[in-house]
Amino acid sequence: MSADSAPINLTHHFLIAMPGLEDAPFDRSVVYLCEHSSKGALGLIINKPSDINLKKLFDKVDLSLGRSDLRETPVFNGGPVQTERGFVLHEALEAIGVPADESVYASTMTIPGGLEMTTSKDVLEAISTGAGPKRVLVTLGYSAWGEGQLESELAENSWLTVGADLSVIFDAPVEKRYDLALKLLGLEMWMLAPGAGHA
Repeated sequence: MSADSAPINLTHHFLIAMPGLEDAPFDRSVVYLCEHSSKGALGLIINKPSDINLKKLFDKVDLSLGRSDLRETPVFNGGPVQTERGFVLHEALEAIGVPADESVYASTMTIPGGLEMTTSKDVLEAISTGAGPKRVLVTLGYSAWGEGQLESELAENSWLTVGADLSVIFDAPVEKRYDLALKLLGLEMWMLAPGAGHA
């Protein structure tokens, strides 16, 4: 990062992989950035489902899943770091009537933009009983960039960035999330392809 450029903060933004980014976990990925500062960035891939669903995950941690609307929901591959650990992206508890000063879960990061990311099992316990957040995205693993690394990748045109849209995270069909994230920028996949625009 050059001395004359102001630091950027892409917290609560999507990173959309450019077609040339063929690094396996990130190929055609949309990453939701939970945190971005001068020290680095942390995010979750929201469009790469794993081969297990929430019902199987809850069985694995000895919890029953009382919410039938979530049973078939896929658990996502959130990134290449700590792939054995679960991360739950969910609406801020204020959205379901919990006062902001009451921390409910043991390990939660509050993200500006109305979301929280919880890594403690107690959020799964709450969901299993039908309590807890209604809108959730669960990943195994996360994506991380060290100091200046994401900025370098942005300078190399590896990623497009756009402010996050919660409906893309929680409501959109998984297979459409990449295209819908591009549409937030007024783009479509064919516009990014090498040689686009040549007759």
